[in-house]
Amino acid sequence: MKQTYIHDLSSWVAGFTYSVPVQVRFSDTDMYGHLNNTVPFVYFEYARIEYFKHIGLMNDWLNPDGEKIPVVADLQCDFVKQVFFDEQLSIFVKAESVGKSSVDIHYMAKNENGDLVFTGRGAMVQVGRRSGKGIPWTEEEKSLLGLEMSK
Repeated sequence: MKQTYIHDLSSWVAGFTYSVPVQVRFSDTDMYGHLNNTVPFVYFEYARIEYFKHIGLMNDWLNPDGEKIPVVADLQCDFVKQVFFDEQLSIFVKAESVGKSSVDIHYMAKNENGDLVFTGRGAMVQVGRRSGKGIPWTEEEKSLLGLEMSK
């Protein structure tokens, strides 16, 4: 594997504790019958939102009167193995490192056999709804993410 964000595969994989199931729909595939290369980003979004709901971070972000919103700053996907229609995948997500107002999120997808099929990462920034400027994480938010400030 050539992913620069994975230094030791076994310890990286062991760091994931949360996942969501996804079944590959026919509309997720391309004319060759395998997963279209844009679809993992949709799966990442779904897993990320479910993860944030699970740890309790979505409440303030979904409040129409709330001050803060999450914005994706960058996103990448590395394909390891082909995926086909009707496969059952587990999309894993974790907060890898936390900055002042950003968090680096990592993703891993495995098929029914436990094979790694694609990986990814992306930075998300918490910004002011009106200002568009980064808003630092509170101690409570950092605690929910389960990481100490590392940037």
